[in-house]
Amino acid sequence: MNHTRRHNLAQIVEALCDGGMPVRFSAYDGSRAGPDDAEFGLHLATPRGATFLATAPHDPELGLARAYVLGDLTLAGAHPGDPYPALRSLADHLRFHRPAPSDLVTLLRSLGWQWLRPAPPPPQEARPRWRRLAAGIGHSRHRDQEAIHRHYDVSNSFYGRVLGDSMTYTCALFEKPDDTLGVAQQAKHQLVFDKLGLAPGMRLLDVGCGWGEMVRHAARRGVRALGVTLSAQQASWAQAAIDAEGLDGLAEVRHLDYRDAPGHDYDAIASIGLTEHVGVHGYPAYFAALRDTLRPGGRLLNHCITRRSNNASGRPSSFIDRYVFPDGELASSGRIITEAENAGLEVRHEENLREHYALTLAAWCANLVANWDECVAEVGEATARVWGLYMAASRLAFERNELQLHQVLAVRPDAQGRSDVPLRPWWHT
Repeated sequence: MNHTRRHNLAQIVEALCDGGMPVRFSAYDGSRAGPDDAEFGLHLATPRGATFLATAPHDPELGLARAYVLGDLTLAGAHPGDPYPALRSLADHLRFHRPAPSDLVTLLRSLGWQWLRPAPPPPQEARPRWRRLAAGIGHSRHRDQEAIHRHYDVSNSFYGRVLGDSMTYTCALFEKPDDTLGVAQQAKHQLVFDKLGLAPGMRLLDVGCGWGEMVRHAARRGVRALGVTLSAQQASWAQAAIDAEGLDGLAEVRHLDYRDAPGHDYDAIASIGLTEHVGVHGYPAYFAALRDTLRPGGRLLNHCITRRSNNASGRPSSFIDRYVFPDGELASSGRIITEAENAGLEVRHEENLREHYALTLAAWCANLVANWDECVAEVGEATARVWGLYMAASRLAFERNELQLHQVLAVRPDAQGRSDVPLRPWWHT
């Protein structure tokens, strides 16, 4: 590398790429790299964008996210509500290497030292984990409340446009790839209902119930259902939906921590998308609390995103932690099953629905694209870009088996070890 001449931005990017630039690259300084006929292009539009990249050399994902969220880095040929095609192409073909320290200094000098003064991050970015400790220990009640509020209390109107009529923010179940999202979410709720063996007159507790669709699904079939959520906006919306359907005699949603859910001896518990927020070290207390809330013979359906390996770290990427799920953690299905069994629950069945989550995310992105202007008007373009990036990147991760989605069915045996389940699976598979 020539240590005496100044490099333009395109030359710097090319120097960091292995095997050349597979996409178009252009920058505010007029420099260009890569093939002109490439399907997708990256455009670095502002000096602030260069600053975000230059001041995060040890966490390039965070620098890229900051620039992208604020529009300083754009993806030509991709809609910000669904950048999946561009992300897939970049994942397939773009490879960066970490330069030697001396080369990095030269590249940064070429950029100009004035751009190494950190720029304020986007307001959508949460504080780093070490600073969040000031708000309380990990997964304390206060800190969990703050994390849930940050992600879920964005706007019910925004979520409605992205999630569709079911207002369900968890993996759907597709009998066919071209099923509508509404049909697939209905199928998921029915699968949970059937696995739990619910019947009229039974009592269901839905922890982390979201906007309450599982609660309403059960109540429509004669089950007495209580849902709890840490999101005040979700609880308000869900209770209004219950009242509008005339289900208030059977269903209720409360703004509560699952640890404060009232009552015991429930026939069944649904936990659909809560475990991701509990924290791996909180699993023993989590499963023990759910076990104690069940009657002997009662069943638990735990549905959550998982890692593909028992050896993988539970910590999310910097982008997910700072922009999407602060304090979120994932574990493998093996860890989930182990902790459930250690708590005295008997695991009877598990299945991996990861391809279904990829299809779900594709449908959510399609909704975001279709309602882009309304979503931007509701929450601002930067927040809408966060959601498009997060959902498209997550779709890619599920498709490539970097993430999985497991349903684990467990039962609380009675004192004599009886679990009171049929000899063979009793739901449609």
